Amino acid sequence: MALHYYCRHCGVKIGTLDHVSLYSEQLGFHHLTEEERLEMISYLPNGEIQVKTICEDCQEALERYPEWHQYEKFIQ
Repeated sequence: MALHYYCRHCGVKIGTLDHVSLYSEQLGFHHLTEEERLEMISYLPNGEIQVKTICEDCQEALERYPEWHQYEKFIQ
């Protein structure tokens, strides 16, 4: 199983953890609410997991322009 991390704002691939066998607690998923899990984690048909997170560039942009928090995507 592989975990693929993508930025939820710009779509850039942040990284991949290949062939991992970890519990959700080890990944920090247990800190998410059920709603957050449904929004951020997708289970692909091939058994891999896609996680939406935020890249450093988008985090920096949000810190400079906090009003952008209202947008799902602000970089196309």
